[in-house]
Amino acid sequence: MGISVEISLYPLIPAYKSTILDFLDRLCAYPELTVLTNNMSTRVFGQYDEVFPILQKEIKACFEQPETVVVVMKVIGKNLEE
Repeated sequence: MGISVEISLYPLIPAYKSTILDFLDRLCAYPELTVLTNNMSTRVFGQYDEVFPILQKEIKACFEQPETVVVVMKVIGKNLEE
């Protein structure tokens, strides 16, 4: 089943850009995902069983950093990119 996920990542530090760019670089490294970004969020498209383990791993990596990070996600049960 294809899904679409909209993610907004909010590092609670003044120098937030590097945390966001690092997260995006890691997501883009997965060939099974399509990752599209804009100024407010990132959209990820792929198969449910592939997307969620990747998001779980990469969001956990954000949470393991010393700074506090807020993640807001919306999940749609259809790949809207197709």
